[in-house]
Amino acid sequence: MKTTTRCLRAALFGVVLSASAAYAQSTTTTTTSSTSSNGTISDFSPSVITVRSTTSSTPVSYSYSKTTTYVDENGNPVSVEAVHSGAPVTVYYSGDGSNMTATRVVVHKVTTTSDAAVPPPVDTSTTVNKTTTTTTQNQ
Repeated sequence: MKTTTRCLRAALFGVVLSASAAYAQSTTTTTTSSTSSNGTISDFSPSVITVRSTTSSTPVSYSYSKTTTYVDENGNPVSVEAVHSGAPVTVYYSGDGSNMTATRVVVHKVTTTSDAAVPPPVDTSTTVNKTTTTTTQNQ
């Protein structure tokens, strides 16, 4: 009888230990999507950046916020003053339709040559999906 009771207690202890370990550890997976578009800035107002691409006759407007970052082609931060009408840019944004928010704006260098005209930026739109998995320990 004592042996059976000990075995039952050991088994119950193992189940409780496993359940508490599973409760203490939870996993969260978040998938975010980021899309980019190339073009030339046609307007930069206090709340909206408007970009004209080479593939569309209609300019596209993006809202932006204090968390929007502005960088050069090498990823170095640039001042907001570098973002102006006529500047070639790549806008990374989230959302779609009329609710697109710029998360990152890459300002490209304008190169000029005396022999040839500079071609307009080529519009390429890409979508990058990023999945983040975090594991937390609850105490």
